[in-house]
Amino acid sequence: MLSAVGKTMAAAAAGLCCVLTLASSAVADAGPTPDFSGIWARSTFGWGFPESGPGPLKNLQRRPNGISDAQMLAGDYNNPILKPNAAAVVRRHADDSRAGIAYPDPSNQCISMGVPYILRANEMQMAQKADIVTIMYMQDHQFRRIRMNGAHPKDVKPTWHGDSVGHYEGDTLVIDTVGIKVGPISMVDQYGTPHSDQLHVIERYTLLPDEQAKALSAKNDREYGRADGPAADGVFVDYSYKGKGLHVEFTVEDPVMFTTPWKGTVTYLRAANAWEERVCAENTFEYYSHVAIPVSDRPDF
Repeated sequence: MLSAVGKTMAAAAAGLCCVLTLASSAVADAGPTPDFSGIWARSTFGWGFPESGPGPLKNLQRRPNGISDAQMLAGDYNNPILKPNAAAVVRRHADDSRAGIAYPDPSNQCISMGVPYILRANEMQMAQKADIVTIMYMQDHQFRRIRMNGAHPKDVKPTWHGDSVGHYEGDTLVIDTVGIKVGPISMVDQYGTPHSDQLHVIERYTLLPDEQAKALSAKNDREYGRADGPAADGVFVDYSYKGKGLHVEFTVEDPVMFTTPWKGTVTYLRAANAWEERVCAENTFEYYSHVAIPVSDRPDF
């Protein structure tokens, strides 16, 4: 017969075996890690809208065919998700754009883009490791590092891309980002919608069947028009590719700028071109055709 100590050890061993069995079962139920490798591309700069609930701003300025006018970015400053301070900023940008004035944004100033603004980048790729996921964007070679199965530090030091932690929920990669730095032209979208240091973004990355991904991409094209022109074969996207697409649903919270959390979506298809160098220098003036470029009246050498 077992002694009292022996019985206790046996019970502990049985309990440990049960825990290990349950853990093994949980891992098995989780399934394999989804593979997001390869170069992904999208043909617009705008967000998709959720099936229900609050969503991102729409462009009030439309072309005769009903498509968003990319040359006049007048975000809907009447959208109820906006608090008055944020609505005032969006309206000021809308007025500038309608007047032919291109207001500065992180893209045209060639500076670091925060989340979710960086999702406007047309091409990206992901490198997955057990402890870290790296997302690289072709525009200006920006990148984000997501620590897997971790937690945000108690005191987050704000950075342009923020502090991101991630985990897998079945076939979905979930990324939680806080600590996104606020600068003079910080914004969450192409309409100049501002954010505060309380911005909190959750992204959910999932692979979709070919036809479903293409249908969502086409719906986005109908709203914004392709950034790569009217040709059937885009510069960014390989529409002939037969395979899965990548869908991102993101949730934005910022109690300083928004009345409620809201959602947007982005759908990527396979890229039509190889990864390439696409860099611009920081441009704090953004000279356009209607602005005189400074010239010197004498040589400086």
